[in-house]
Amino acid sequence: MVLALDTVSNLVFTGPLTWTGGAACSGQTSLFFAPAGERPETRVLREARARAICRACSALLPCRDWAREHREYGFWGGESEEERAAAGYRVDMPVGRVARYPKGDGQPVKPRESRVA
Repeated sequence: MVLALDTVSNLVFTGPLTWTGGAACSGQTSLFFAPAGERPETRVLREARARAICRACSALLPCRDWAREHREYGFWGGESEEERAAAGYRVDMPVGRVARYPKGDGQPVKPRESRVA
């Protein structure tokens, strides 16, 4: 068990997750991950609070990049799963409504053209 804890510690403090040390969201997990059975109206309010924290965070961009690259679910770097999917990044476990994934192989794709004629 100590070995696993040391590995996580090394990831966070010296590895690719170094940016988490200064993240404004520290200790506020419940704002960034939906509880089971969350109603859509409640999700909108929870994500608005999370978005406000992200907006003021110095780790916004590395957090967003991490979530996009590692197909995270939850609210990361100012984005929900649906917003990452709309930007062309897949998530492995979307929460809430099922997101549609545009073709892009994990890379951003151009937005769809409007169908309004």
